[in-house]
Amino acid sequence: MNKQEAKKRIEELIALLSKASEAYYNEDKEIMSNFEYDKLYDELESLENEYDIHLSNSLTQNVGFKASEFLPKVRHEKPMLSLDKTKDREVLKDFLGDNEGVLSYKLDGLTIVLTYENGEFVSGVTRGNGEIGEDISNNIPAFTNVPLKIAYKGHLVLRGEAIISYSDFNKINDEIGIGFEKYKNPRNLCSGSVRQLDPNITKKRNVKLIAFSLVEIGTDKKTKEEQNINKTYENQLKFLDELGFTIVTNKKVTKENILKTIEWYAEDVKSNDYPSDGLVLMFNDIEYGISLGTTSKFPRNALAFKWQDETAETVLRDIEWSPSRTGLINPVAIFDTVELEGTNVSRASLHNISIMEELKLGIGDKIKVFKANMIIPQVEENLTKSNSFKVPSKCPVCGNKTKVKNNEGVKTLVCENEACPIKHIKSFENFVSRNCMNIEGISIATIETFIEKGFIHEYADLYKIDKYKEEIVKIEGFGEKSYENIIKAVDNSRETECYRVINSLGILGIGTANAKLLAKHFEDDFDKLMKANVEELQDIDEIGPVLAKSIKDYFKDKNNKKIVDDLLKEIKIKKTKRSDDLKLAGMTFVITGSLNNYSNREELVKVIEDNGGKTAGSVSKNTTYLINNDKASSSTKNKKAKELSIPIISEEDFNKLIS
Repeated sequence: MNKQEAKKRIEELIALLSKASEAYYNEDKEIMSNFEYDKLYDELESLENEYDIHLSNSLTQNVGFKASEFLPKVRHEKPMLSLDKTKDREVLKDFLGDNEGVLSYKLDGLTIVLTYENGEFVSGVTRGNGEIGEDISNNIPAFTNVPLKIAYKGHLVLRGEAIISYSDFNKINDEIGIGFEKYKNPRNLCSGSVRQLDPNITKKRNVKLIAFSLVEIGTDKKTKEEQNINKTYENQLKFLDELGFTIVTNKKVTKENILKTIEWYAEDVKSNDYPSDGLVLMFNDIEYGISLGTTSKFPRNALAFKWQDETAETVLRDIEWSPSRTGLINPVAIFDTVELEGTNVSRASLHNISIMEELKLGIGDKIKVFKANMIIPQVEENLTKSNSFKVPSKCPVCGNKTKVKNNEGVKTLVCENEACPIKHIKSFENFVSRNCMNIEGISIATIETFIEKGFIHEYADLYKIDKYKEEIVKIEGFGEKSYENIIKAVDNSRETECYRVINSLGILGIGTANAKLLAKHFEDDFDKLMKANVEELQDIDEIGPVLAKSIKDYFKDKNNKKIVDDLLKEIKIKKTKRSDDLKLAGMTFVITGSLNNYSNREELVKVIEDNGGKTAGSVSKNTTYLINNDKASSSTKNKKAKELSIPIISEEDFNKLIS
């Protein structure tokens, strides 16, 4: 097996094991046996060590994420200049001349600079203004495909594009509740995701890095191998690929085949899952490219090619006003269907009132539409300019008065009604979810129905839903059985753990892990949590100033305080064991192999956590016990435990620990 084949197999194994782990721990089902899982895990670990490829999303890495308080500014050692651009294919051909070049996608994300020393990841910095960027090193391990260790042990600096694929972007938007503001495009979502203070958010959004340039390798006294890598752009990309990086799609071109290659990209981009707004042509000969120098604005060794936007004429039939959870009511143009870039398009965002005024829009106007960068439908021009559009005076959802706001010359329409139902659907969806109050069977469609009918306004109302029995059973799709299931699920959630209640409130920055930390620190006393000051909150491990302020601000809000007080009247918080009663406090367990007494790993993990212990995915010097019923197994985890003198115990041994 060569390095390319090994990398491909590593990626396959990571995908298989991640899918199995997700099904096991989050969906309570097994898609492979423990034996098969351990066999694949051992193969993954073996390949990673043999070929020195360690990707950040591998289960063997067990990377922990800690939120930052801010993103420090960092000056780049080498300024990052923008590229000169053209939309003319012949200009691109003339630029190449008789030279050999490499044509690659110009990815539409956020440019990142990564630095490695002695085979270890050191830092990650955003492009920023080209001279000064933001240090996002804390977030890089949360990317799905960045190698944290590489085979090359010298000094290495590379550039890549952080992106969120279309499929992941669509999945994220699909999970946003009906009526809530969707993310506009993958680029904006990626930019925000990469610069999060909490890396857990970055991880959830499946941010990837596509490497496109090797900036530095080795020292001034380069080895022959380093000199050879630096001869051509093609060699540099191949080298990065061998190290385990995902590299940009690229093709070698000459003046004879460049136009045909551009045509290939023009077809491929229609089905490509990575956002791209054009192509980049780079001279393959690195030394020649450097010798050309730069202009006052652009380097002369490369030229960007932007896609020529395809336009079409159509007729504006309606303007739809779409409310969002932020209060903004966004205008959307509805027009006769046209085909653009191979897809049928019949609607496009108009963004705000100012843009509508510039276009002088009116129903029935003849307009020109296009897909910006072949992706996002936009209205380019209004050929009729009737300027007859009307701004709605009432919110389409709650019927309250709307208001036009002018923020630095940009006019937007807002619904100022804080009780507008559209703003609360997502919060209720979070409230009933599995890691929160765990009210099974209440879907987002049910929540929408209950909000629209005025049955629920705040969380506590779900626990009083029985007073609407007569109305609920008459709703189409419900009936007596559905009503009984809802009441049963609601009642089952009345007695619950403190962390679930904290997690259910939707406090900015607080997820399941932090909710558990807070519940543990305040010993399940919700009143203590609500009264805690910022200083006390900051004293909790993993809770920094940003999260502490977020928690304090939430409970300072009078409306939030009422919502919580009303909820606490309807539920009972179970007290967990105090730390001095927990038999496994301070212990870390790794579980492997098949189980006899526990129905699945999740059940065993819960017993460990209920008794104050923690679990990890791989054996390390911090492991207290490896739980494996087959103590004589030759699995990697058993071998590692023996190397580190970590005791291997069976389920029976474990049960004695807690009995």
